[in-house]
Amino acid sequence: MAFRCQRDSYAREFTTTVVSCRPAELETEGSNGKKEVLSGFQVVLEDTLLFPEGGGQPDDHGTINGISVLRVTRRGAQADHFTQTPLAPGTEVQVRVDWERRFDHMQQHSGQHLITAVADHLFGLKTTSWELGRLRSVIELDSPSVTIEQVAAIEQSVNEKIRDRLPVNVRELSLDDPEVEQVRGRGLPDDHAGPIRVVTIENVDANMCCGTHVSNLSDLQVIKILGIEKGKKNKTNLAFLAGNRVLKWMERSHGTEKALTALLKCGVEDHVEAVKKLQNSTKLLQKNNLNLLRDLAVHVAHSLRNSPDWGGVVTLHRVAEVLEGKGAGKKGRFQGKATKMSGRAEAQALLQDYISTQSAEE
Repeated sequence: MAFRCQRDSYAREFTTTVVSCRPAELETEGSNGKKEVLSGFQVVLEDTLLFPEGGGQPDDHGTINGISVLRVTRRGAQADHFTQTPLAPGTEVQVRVDWERRFDHMQQHSGQHLITAVADHLFGLKTTSWELGRLRSVIELDSPSVTIEQVAAIEQSVNEKIRDRLPVNVRELSLDDPEVEQVRGRGLPDDHAGPIRVVTIENVDANMCCGTHVSNLSDLQVIKILGIEKGKKNKTNLAFLAGNRVLKWMERSHGTEKALTALLKCGVEDHVEAVKKLQNSTKLLQKNNLNLLRDLAVHVAHSLRNSPDWGGVVTLHRVAEVLEGKGAGKKGRFQGKATKMSGRAEAQALLQDYISTQSAEE
């Protein structure tokens, strides 16, 4: 049986009943980047509006009776909802989905189906996997290279199909249905239960999929292919944005352009040339600065050698271990960085002992 979220991806809230609730733990990444383990409960409902992660699509966020659901995972024909508050079995509850996140996932997932189908149809480029990322999504194509011309043709074709407002339909087929053999897919999970769900873009594609999708390509608004990158094992990664993500990307890009215009004192069309000039000026300044530092080092060395305080050693750099520094030595010279300046006297004493020992041996 498909979940409510799969039967109606546009539903935002509904009422169901708690089946079970058991203690559980959830491993998450804390604000400091370290793993944290949360104590809570795995709640199973008669049906769910919250999509459990699967098929390259992350899980939904939402609430059950106002209680935040932190993770939704599939377990066979059931969905486990992790909460930090228990819910009694038999209780009737109201489930609400984070619609902004849900619709974003619908746009990206349907966008992936469309790009995958068009790339295959136009150039025989097969999709081997995909990832719906937080900022962008990536499709892995089974080819060591994809040309810029191919990318442009794919982008043009998918946006034409969006403007054609092609319907997207969801059907369920039994495992023994002969039509299953004609449907594109990358296999079923080992614990799959029930009928096979098929997502069809009219006259474009039919694909086995468990995710949530738009009902018409017009809901995608637009698709922007950001570019291609070298993947693993002779694969090529194609990065893209769909729908509202394109608008947000344009807003960020426009904000960056405005900031650069103010900083560089020139129009958008001159930004690249202005930055190149700044880079060249910086390289020249760095070169001149290095030459000055070398001249200064020679001057300081002569001044120290001729100083009446000269006693065989004068410290300007630090001994690495004593000063908790890092660096390397070669031919009697040492260069590095130190972090513990309080050990300077000890470092100077070590150097003085070394010079005295060398002098005695001579």
